[in-house]
Amino acid sequence: MSLIAITREVSPGINDCELSYHGREPIDVAKAIAQHKAYQDCLTELGLQVVALPAEPELPDSVFVEDPAIVLDEVAVIMRMGARSRRPEASSLVNALAPYRSLEFLTEPATMDGGDVLRVGRSIFVGLSRRTNREGVSQLSKLLQGHGYTVTAVEVKGCLHFKSACSYIGNQTMLVSRSWLTAEQLAGFDLLDVPGQESSAANVLRINETIVMPASFPRTRALLEKRGFQVHPVNVSELQKAEAGVTCCSLIFKSDLPLA
Repeated sequence: MSLIAITREVSPGINDCELSYHGREPIDVAKAIAQHKAYQDCLTELGLQVVALPAEPELPDSVFVEDPAIVLDEVAVIMRMGARSRRPEASSLVNALAPYRSLEFLTEPATMDGGDVLRVGRSIFVGLSRRTNREGVSQLSKLLQGHGYTVTAVEVKGCLHFKSACSYIGNQTMLVSRSWLTAEQLAGFDLLDVPGQESSAANVLRINETIVMPASFPRTRALLEKRGFQVHPVNVSELQKAEAGVTCCSLIFKSDLPLA
């Protein structure tokens, strides 16, 4: 059984990306491509098999492959994303995921971005954000009920996605930016608060025993290391200008299929 990471190369049009909370800053496309390559190399170093899809020049946000789909052990669910301009991103992911999983689809009037979906075991937490609505949560719950998952909605405010505000880092612990979510709905977890100066640092990616996180949050890195976590920082400064985190640039799942 291998860990697969599906990624997509950076669109040359990334400067036209959707923005909800960040002011628009010029993105150095060449630098973004180099940083994304370093991110892919990090995944490879940590033992993942990276499947890199080609860039989509007409889809500025398409490097963020986490949003058009979620992949569970039994099924992949294709999202109907909240930003209309991003919905065409799903079609090529359908082809990429079909060899690995059976596919289900959210349908109108549901909206959901994969960045709002956090899995912890058989529990699925879904952020209600500008991109994800209650109909999306309802449809996802119905699609997954036969597979034994519990779907819980969590109110999100002030940030793009639920995983902008919360990441599961193992040991029943959530790394959180508490002002952006309803913490009561995470009862039963140890909530580790990011330092106040680094409110955007809650988006991290746990791979086996390693926490991958942006290099721009040294206080949060120190906090995690003090708690005994092994941390691998990556520089994603150009991608962060597009409201990116480290989870959104890959779709990671288990597979026993050999790579083509």
